[in-house]
Parts: sequence; structure tokens; C-alpha cells
Amino acid sequence: MDSNPFSSSPMLMLSWTRQDPERRLGFKGGRFTSPNKLLGFWVGLLMTVLFYATVIMGPVPAWFRDMFTLRGPCPYPTLLLFFWALALLYLKWRKFALQQRAEKLPIMPQQPDFELTPATARAVRERMSAIVDDPNHFILLNRIDLALANLHNIGHTADVAAILKIQAENDEAQIASSYSMIQGFLWAIPVLGFIGTVQGLSQAIGAFASTLAAGADMAALRGSLQNVTGGLATAFETTLVALVCALILQLLVSWLQSRESEFLDACNDICHKNVAGKLRLNAR
Repeated sequence: MDSNPFSSSPMLMLSWTRQDPERRLGFKGGRFTSPNKLLGFWVGLLMTVLFYATVIMGPVPAWFRDMFTLRGPCPYPTLLLFFWALALLYLKWRKFALQQRAEKLPIMPQQPDFELTPATARAVRERMSAIVDDPNHFILLNRIDLALANLHNIGHTADVAAILKIQAENDEAQIASSYSMIQGFLWAIPVLGFIGTVQGLSQAIGAFASTLAAGADMAALRGSLQNVTGGLATAFETTLVALVCALILQLLVSWLQSRESEFLDACNDICHKNVAGKLRLNAR
């Protein structure tokens, strides 16, 4: 069989340098679907500022404005972490969409009798490098390239399946680690809400104790009780804000994790069908 099984000259079809969302904004692109944390922070900070500008100056109900501006300091870092996490999830989603495009690339020859040998493996690698600017930045292409490089340089077909399996495990670990900061935010946001709860309850209890100690008339007691209810509002509303933010993030994380898990399964199927399934068994 001809060592070059492709009948047409390749052309660039996928460019990580130009299409990665972080590189397009002038930031360093994270590996695979890992988002750039610094870019996520600046986007999250901008979203937080815009949110508070809308709350303070926009036509919003007074109770909604008070929930974020008159309930102590905890809502501010809560919203910052929330929007920071949203920015990271958006970047991950855009990077994941770019990774998915690699599934549709014509990497392997379509001839039914095509077999992978050290010679044809070199031709496939050369074609992959021609239609993608840097295959190592794509989960699927990096996995295929590592397996073909081993086949081309060493020539042992038995090693290819083992390399594909090891790289599949590495990719799963890489995807899982890309959620580490977001998972930290999912822990920190409810904690901030509980801190606000403790602060509000402390304020309410302190105000109630002062009211009882004053021993004033009924009108003075009514005025003092306003401080008590204000503390209770801080206690419950800071927790409400934090739990709603955490719930939204958890739903988005679960959805994106399921999509990436399906993508990794698809990568396994493609590698099994188009790489391991095309090996010439008598190649040594």
C-alpha cells in the first residue's frame, strides 16, 4: 500500500491560535478546556461592577436593591465569586465547542482497506499537522498524534492501544482538574452566606438585648425593634443570595461536566475505530 493514502492536498481547517477564545482576547490560552483564571477574574469583576451599577441606578424594586447593598459586606464578595465562576464556565464552554470541532476533521483516510503501519502513520501525522495549526492543543488530535508517533518511531502495534488508554485517563484527569477553582467557589459562596447569617443574627441579638436593657416606653421599643428586624434581614437574605448563586453554578457545572464526559466517550470511540481498529496486526 502507498505510504501516502491521501489523494488530495490538505488545507488548514482548524486553528487553535486564531480560534481559541482566550488567545483572541490576547490572553494565554489554557490547556484543552481549562479556562484562563486571570481573564475570568477580569470578566467577573466587570460583570460585578455592571450588576451593582444596574442595581443602584437602574429601575429595580427597593427590596431587591436593599438585598445587595444594605445587608453588610458579604454580598459583595459573593457576587464577585459568582460572576467570576460564570466567566470561567463561559470560557470553558467556548473552548469545549472548539474541541468538538476536531471530531469532524478528515484525519484518517476513508478507504475501507486502509491499514495503519509505521509508514502510513507518518502520512496521517503530516496531514493532521497540515489541517490543524497545533494538534497538541486538541484532546482528540493530541491523543491520536501520541499513538501514531509511537507507531511511527518504534513500530510496535501493541503499544498503541496502551498509549491510547493511558492518554484517555490523563485527559479525564485534565478535564476534572479544570473545575478545581470553580468547585472551590461552590464551597466558598455558601460559606460567605453563612458568615452573613451569623453577622446578621449577632446584630439582631445585640439590638434586642439593648432594647430590653433600655426599658423605655413602647414607642422607643418599636424604634429599637427596627434594628432587630434589620439584623434578621441581613441574616436570611445573605444566605438566600449565596444559596441561589451556588444553585445556579452547580446546575451549570453539572451540565457542562456531562457534555465533556460525553465528548471524552466519543473520543474513545473514534480512537478505537480509526486508530486501534486500523492497525496491521503483523506490524512489529
